[in-house]
Amino acid sequence: MAGGFKKFERTGCRFCRAKVKAIDYKDTPTLSKLTTGQGKLYSRKRSGNCARHQRQLRTAVKRSRYLSLLAYVAQ
Repeated sequence: MAGGFKKFERTGCRFCRAKVKAIDYKDTPTLSKLTTGQGKLYSRKRSGNCARHQRQLRTAVKRSRYLSLLAYVAQ
């Protein structure tokens, strides 16, 4: 290859592979994996989520933080 770039096959987001209809805000281990140490959400490119599930993830994290299940800032 001229540029040295490798082609890779996109496998889809983790929620699409698991056939998840809606992301649960009470599932804190999964939500904490998708946030940084500062409490920010990983981007779609970094987390590998599709647009639909990234929007659901954002809403689930907000609900989880509001109910104090997930910290706003990690320690």
